[in-house]
Amino acid sequence: MIDLTPRKLLLLEHYADGEDARHFTFRIEQPLAADLAAIPGQFFMLVLPGFGEAPFTYVSTPDAQGVFKALVRRMGALTTALFALQADAVLGYRGPFGNGWPLFFKAKRVLAVAGGCGLAPLAGVIDAAAQQAEPTQISLVYGARKADTQVLGRERSRWRESMPLIETFDQAATGQRSGSPLQHFDEVFSAGLPDVLLCCGPEPLMLAAAEECLRRGMAAESLWLSVERRMHCGVGLCGHCYVGSSYACVDGPTYRYDQYLKLLTHCPQFPGPAAPQVC
Repeated sequence: MIDLTPRKLLLLEHYADGEDARHFTFRIEQPLAADLAAIPGQFFMLVLPGFGEAPFTYVSTPDAQGVFKALVRRMGALTTALFALQADAVLGYRGPFGNGWPLFFKAKRVLAVAGGCGLAPLAGVIDAAAQQAEPTQISLVYGARKADTQVLGRERSRWRESMPLIETFDQAATGQRSGSPLQHFDEVFSAGLPDVLLCCGPEPLMLAAAEECLRRGMAAESLWLSVERRMHCGVGLCGHCYVGSSYACVDGPTYRYDQYLKLLTHCPQFPGPAAPQVC
């Protein structure tokens, strides 16, 4: 039986982290085993009394005390109200939901590509890889519209100390890299062929990044995308998040690239991968 009853969630703190975005720290009052088993790339439903609920990804998954972090971008009434809350506010929580990133830690080299707020679903897996007994080698290429729109500033400062990090901008200032993340793949691939691609951002960017990795010799089975859909329930009941015959909230939001293309191909309204949409 599916239980849609939210559990008590406490807001511990939040701070500005990019244009119209804030970095939140929450605590689940009574964490369950499933909470502690959450993996990077999964998501949760945040309930704000009087405004409803919305899905958000974990920047860091719940620890033994139920404490976790999330990035929230101001998009509407719910997030605007959330930004106005003070510490100790009581909220609701459901989760964790969906499939996270693959357990790739035996891979020697991982290429992570993010666009805009798409960096948030990758944060946990980047940190997890670095904490392994034999740390996985990660290279991160992060694209943003301009410097003010970048997110996860504290995390990026930490990552610069331990991994190659390329930051590129559509509106670059003097001394900054410009253009799409794909324009900097020569530099990344010059160090060797990555074993795995993890990608999250605007869908055209993700599909183009996957195709470029295929062209350079990576296998389709090693390419993973985190897709965004309208996930209203989190458990495959409402039907708002179809990807072909798949529910993004249950079977995603992380998909292997070749499997994702098959889902798009079998979507009757959209005959091919050139126009990825919700079916």
